[in-house]
Amino acid sequence: MKKLALIAVMAAFASPTLADDVFGDWKTAPDENGYTGIIRIAACGSKICGTNIQSFDPSGKAVKTKSTGTKLLKNFVASGGGKYLGEAFNPADGKTYKGKLALTSKNVLNVKGCIAFICKTQGNWKRQ
Repeated sequence: MKKLALIAVMAAFASPTLADDVFGDWKTAPDENGYTGIIRIAACGSKICGTNIQSFDPSGKAVKTKSTGTKLLKNFVASGGGKYLGEAFNPADGKTYKGKLALTSKNVLNVKGCIAFICKTQGNWKRQ
């Protein structure tokens, strides 16, 4: 019985379908030019990914940008407590950074990109 319980706990951390409620559509915080996007976070294989499904200009008008349709979050895995680690692609500079996601509430996701031990917040994304 103890082995079965241990296997269930391990499966919860290994399977993105059993991870915290991070799946869904999230509106990003405005970037340095005032643009926002809708990122769809979903399972991709055994990991979690996020794709920009829609972009908006500073006035809120839907526009097509170079990041529309781009996978911005890759290879994320749950690290427990509503936190996730993976890779975050920044279309502004074309680089991929270590990424950190943290659910601060059911409807708010804090997003950070990191180089070494220095992390820069990309703001709080709101569930759509």
